[in-house]
Amino acid sequence: MGSSLLLAQFLCLLFFHSHSQPAHSSSNFSSSVQLCPGDQSLALLQFKNSFPMPSSPSTFPCYPPEKVLWKEGTDCCTWDGVTCNMKTGHVIGLDLGCSMLYGTLHSNSTLFALHHLQKLDLFHNDYNRSVSSSSFGQFLHLTHLNLNSSNFAGQIPSSLGNLKKLYSLTLSFNNFSGKIPDGFFNLTWLDLSNNKFDGQISSSLGNLKKLYSLTLSFNNFSGKIPDGFFNLTKLTWLDLSNNKFDGQIPSSLGNLKKLYSLTLSFNNFSSKIPDGFFNLTQLTWLDLLNNKFDGQIPSSLGNLKKLYFLTLSFNNFSGKIPDGFFNLTWLDLSNNKFDGQIPSSLGNFKKLYSLTLSFNNFSGKIPNGKIPDGFSNLTQLTWLDLSNNNFDGQISSSLGNLMKLYSLTLSFNNFSGKIPDYFDNLTQLIWLYLSNNRFDGQIPSSFSMPSLQALLLHNNLLYGQISPFLCNSLQYIDFSHNRLYGQIPPSVFKNENLKALMLSSNDKLTGNISSVICELKFLEILDLSNNGFSGFIPQCLGNFSDGLSVLHLGGNNLRGNIPSIYSKGNNLRYLDLNGNKFKGVIPPSIINCVNLEFLDLGNNMIDDTFPSFLETLPKLKVVILRSNKLHGSLKGPTVKESFSKLQIFDLSNNNLSGPLPTEYFNNFKAMMSVDQDMDYMMAKNLSTSYIYSVTLAWKGSEIEFSKIQIALATLDLSCNKFTGKIPESLGKLKSLIQLNLSHNSLIGYIQPSLGNLTNLESLDLSSNLLAGRIPPQLVDLTFLEVLNLSYNQLEGPIPQGKQFHTFENGSYEGNLGLCGLPLQVKCNKGGGNNRHHQTSRKKIQCLERDLDGKL
Repeated sequence: MGSSLLLAQFLCLLFFHSHSQPAHSSSNFSSSVQLCPGDQSLALLQFKNSFPMPSSPSTFPCYPPEKVLWKEGTDCCTWDGVTCNMKTGHVIGLDLGCSMLYGTLHSNSTLFALHHLQKLDLFHNDYNRSVSSSSFGQFLHLTHLNLNSSNFAGQIPSSLGNLKKLYSLTLSFNNFSGKIPDGFFNLTWLDLSNNKFDGQISSSLGNLKKLYSLTLSFNNFSGKIPDGFFNLTKLTWLDLSNNKFDGQIPSSLGNLKKLYSLTLSFNNFSSKIPDGFFNLTQLTWLDLLNNKFDGQIPSSLGNLKKLYFLTLSFNNFSGKIPDGFFNLTWLDLSNNKFDGQIPSSLGNFKKLYSLTLSFNNFSGKIPNGKIPDGFSNLTQLTWLDLSNNNFDGQISSSLGNLMKLYSLTLSFNNFSGKIPDYFDNLTQLIWLYLSNNRFDGQIPSSFSMPSLQALLLHNNLLYGQISPFLCNSLQYIDFSHNRLYGQIPPSVFKNENLKALMLSSNDKLTGNISSVICELKFLEILDLSNNGFSGFIPQCLGNFSDGLSVLHLGGNNLRGNIPSIYSKGNNLRYLDLNGNKFKGVIPPSIINCVNLEFLDLGNNMIDDTFPSFLETLPKLKVVILRSNKLHGSLKGPTVKESFSKLQIFDLSNNNLSGPLPTEYFNNFKAMMSVDQDMDYMMAKNLSTSYIYSVTLAWKGSEIEFSKIQIALATLDLSCNKFTGKIPESLGKLKSLIQLNLSHNSLIGYIQPSLGNLTNLESLDLSSNLLAGRIPPQLVDLTFLEVLNLSYNQLEGPIPQGKQFHTFENGSYEGNLGLCGLPLQVKCNKGGGNNRHHQTSRKKIQCLERDLDGKL
């Protein structure tokens, strides 16, 4: 996008320089003679004064905005932004871009009295969604109109199409919609990007035969490109990106022989690249990113001698990479279906500075031939990304010759062997990503690249102690999921700019967590989970950095109390201390963590009542307090909207008692609507993202979720001492995928409202005192995989049909009054055993009476 913007700016400057004309402007005019006619001076003042000074200047896109200095009684030809004809004195140019104009532009505005205007720039103001006035059609001499980023709305007035002299029209970054008017026959520049146009492009655009730059990107245009479009033979710039175009690109595109920039990215174009591309001999920029193209890259593309930028990523291309492309400086073929070995001819692309081949099926060893065949010939490369392929073997020594590399990404392959020492030669390297391979041996102690900021080695087979670092520029360290042991070397803490330290799942990293870590003032992510760290958590960790967003120390041998001080204004979003030996209570100062989304204190020895103060945390999505010594009852909410974003609530394996928290259930708003979002929970807006993970009791097994889908919702209150009935309000939690209330002392009937939980995959109500019949509404739970109603006092026929045909005896055992398949007990004509029904009914009445007495 940055390169595209630079190209557009260069084109714009070149264009307007060539169309400049003699005129007086405030920057070059000095005369004692007053040229400006009084009526035009008055019109300008009235126009400017019709816009009040905005109360919030910071909302304007230009900062600092120019201050318009217009003084009544002086020559308007000397005013900021005003240009006059040197002979007549008429105002022919008005540039009020970034002038903090705010308000509605009315059709009777005095602006439209300036009939001699040739150039009008009103960009980067806020006209409060004004409908663009037909009065613009009065500017019969207008050659240039720029309304970019000015909050106009509605249709483009058809009167603009009548401006015979208009050659440049920029309406980008507004809210225009509807039809593009006919006319504009003399336009050479048209930019309608970032609006709300939709439907098919009018074939009349093909009549604008003088156009050399056309930008329609970031709209909702759809359908096929009209054939007449390719009559625009003077086009040098065409950008149709980020729309909904589909179908094949016609071979008549080859008629646009003067094109040097073609951007069709983020559409639904399909089929093969047409042969007509061969005719685009002036093309320097080709962007087909994120479409549905397939087949091979035509070899004719390799003959485009001037092409220096080519991105074909996120398509379905396959086959061979063509020869040619000798002038390419940027090549991105990522996220396609290329396979086999990388051709050695790629080493001939000697001008490449960026090469991205990630997310394909390339295999074998990286070419290691001699110059000119190997990668060693790509000496201009600054960016190389070969991640997410099937490369294997050791890393080729030819990579050590790429002395200008600042980013090298080889992650998610099958590379093996030791990490080579020659990386030390890459003194310009800033990012080195070798994660998710099969590298073994020790981390080289020779790493001393002076500019290295990110070193990601996670998910390999590295072992040994972490060597002292020789470079102090590191900001991101990720050595997690290896076989490292010993203590963290003090040199790690000398990286004063460190933002992320991730050493999780090495099993044998030991020692205390040093309070020196609190000197890392820029630390955002600290993940030391699943190791052998012991001792106490430094108290400063709750208070040392406003930037700390992720603190994951779960799965260690830490003990003592959880740090009691969490300062106001902290940015903590993820706190996981699961699986340690913490005692005491949950510190109330956690309420200062107003950005907290994830809290997991499970599997410790916390002896406390339920921390109801958590309900004040507005962003909380995950609360896991299972397997502690929590006791007492859940009293219900004391604030509005408590736990409204909660999606995972796990209090299992404690000593909690009393009735189920019905009023909390009524506040679980996030569980009441089914979210189709397939994204994952993560800490965003950090210098690097951090994907949340969690371990849950899931469908009868303990499962680690390395990623938590946003749509995941589960409620687990099992293995406590809850009493009373299952509340009907549970049936509102329609996004629940798992509900576990087993091993309590719940009585009454199974609520028919549970049949509303249509997303439910696992329902466990076992080992309670539930009675009555299984509601037939549960048959409608078509996603249900696990059902456990065992060891209750249920009776009557087991419902049949749909998922209930898949459940075996174990789902119902311990309920002597049940009958029907899959059990071997047949139901009588009345639907069960009458004697057992009477006995069961008496038991439930007694239990209800006993509970009412206690309450």
